[in-house]
Amino acid sequence: MERPMRTAREAGPLAGVRVIELGGIGPGPFCGMLLADLGAEVIRIDRPAEAGRPNSMPVLHRNRLSITVDLKSREGIEVIRTLAGTSDVAFEGFRPGVAERLGLGPDDLIARNPRLVYGRMTGWGQDGPLAQDPGHDINYIALSGALHSIGTPETPVVPLNLIGDFGGGGMLLALGILSAVISARTTGRGQVVDAAMTDGSATLLAMMYGFIASDMWTDERASNFLDGGAPYYGVYRCSDGRHLSVGPVEPQFYANLLRVLGIADDPDFAGQNDRAKWPVMKQKLTDLFATRTRDEWAKEFEGQEACVAPVLSLLEAPQHPHNLARGTYRTGAHGGVEPAPSPRFSGTPTPEPSPAPPVGAHTDQVLTEAGLTADHLAALRANGIVK
Repeated sequence: MERPMRTAREAGPLAGVRVIELGGIGPGPFCGMLLADLGAEVIRIDRPAEAGRPNSMPVLHRNRLSITVDLKSREGIEVIRTLAGTSDVAFEGFRPGVAERLGLGPDDLIARNPRLVYGRMTGWGQDGPLAQDPGHDINYIALSGALHSIGTPETPVVPLNLIGDFGGGGMLLALGILSAVISARTTGRGQVVDAAMTDGSATLLAMMYGFIASDMWTDERASNFLDGGAPYYGVYRCSDGRHLSVGPVEPQFYANLLRVLGIADDPDFAGQNDRAKWPVMKQKLTDLFATRTRDEWAKEFEGQEACVAPVLSLLEAPQHPHNLARGTYRTGAHGGVEPAPSPRFSGTPTPEPSPAPPVGAHTDQVLTEAGLTADHLAALRANGIVK
């Protein structure tokens, strides 16, 4: 059957790409948001029991079409297989083997559409001794070495769930899916994309492993030039209790830092990478930055090319002049602030994000376009398969 097109989403570099998102949490919805932000038509599948509820994730679920289907019923499984026949991508975030037991595994869906890309988002991956174990971002980045590498000398510090769930998870899955879509359009064959957060967070450590191989990095936390060990790359507390980020790695920017601070002639700072002097340098900088407020220091460093910036809160960041000028944040339909779609495209700009719909809002529309008749839909509703 010829795939129907929607004029409402014919914008952005992924216009014309249809994606089935089997409902999940965290990295899966983030992947769906990224694809939808870039113009893909993303159809999220949720349970009929949730139909009509306001969306609980107004940012992660923006730009979606939402339908509800009972995935534990034979009829519901057939609905998803029908949708797969008109789609470019399907992805899920179940534990390994769950999709197969439902009848929605790669073999089941690719049998309907040989060009289908099937994405899988897990923490540990589809195989390996931990594949069936439960876990969360913190566990996955612990196993990859990322968590060990972030924090103070005494203890690792939790970096939100940015590394496993989002950077090494949802974003990696989106990259894998798009790579496989390009391949499918060239070869006519779909494939499975196995995105694991342990793998993805390890990939994010590529530079650090390169430094280790070159004897430029030690495996001790907060002892290196990019992990807070160096006095010229870290965070300093100011007199008002707020903080300043300092990062002049290059010698010319380091010189500018010393000039603005008035310590260019201090012999303790003569050797930027003299590790023996790092504790003394760090203490002097700590004492110096504590003499003024964050914003006073930020004003002092404006235009000085010293790689210094204020540490902004989640509520402050959208109001910074640079972010305002760039449109980095926007006001969502939910009334709150949200990140704007990125990256930006010169020839196929991304569409204005649409609000996260109530759960199941597009069930009839999507299934009618997929070829289901009014009588078929009525029977599915009567039996609680869709709602």
